[in-house]
Amino acid sequence: MRLLVIFGPPAVGKMTVGREIARRSTFRLFHNHALIEPLLEVFEYGTPPFTRLLTEWRVRVVEEAARAGTDLLLTYVWGLDLQSDLDELTRHVRPYVEAGAGVSFVELAADLDTRLERNRTELRLAEKRSKRDVEWSDANVREMERFVMTTGSWTDGEPPLPAARLLAQHRHLRLDNRDLAPHEAAGRILTWLDGPDEARPTAPPS
Repeated sequence: MRLLVIFGPPAVGKMTVGREIARRSTFRLFHNHALIEPLLEVFEYGTPPFTRLLTEWRVRVVEEAARAGTDLLLTYVWGLDLQSDLDELTRHVRPYVEAGAGVSFVELAADLDTRLERNRTELRLAEKRSKRDVEWSDANVREMERFVMTTGSWTDGEPPLPAARLLAQHRHLRLDNRDLAPHEAAGRILTWLDGPDEARPTAPPS
């Protein structure tokens, strides 16, 4: 049993690459918007009931997947500099950790212009209704730049990222997929997953 967490900034390709990995492996994809979109039918984004249900349902899905022995692929927009995001993601991976499963993290990275282009792709707009107001969605992609979304944007000598504590405990791959088609990125990730357990993170040590 394995858990793979793909993280990175908005529109970097987490869901698209995740679908390709799921198509070529035993992983089942549980992407970031699988629960967001149905909840938005009832609640406004960020309201207490929306946030409470989103957090609780994500944890329950992961718990049941772990109980069923499922190879699960989870995507996440992770503010690496936010303790609250670290606490939430730690809670999400805990069922697999406690079951003794293999837990791996892959971060996808691409420049802002590439991500703004991907923000308007057909698959993204089809799967994520909340992104169909592309002017709002483009502004959201830009606004999220204020957070640290990839370890490569962290400068040596700065205080350690809160996220480094979790990444240090598991395998971690950083992949710049700016010039990679989804099937190419998926192939590299699957090759890495099947390789030796050499990798400890490229993030600053805690």
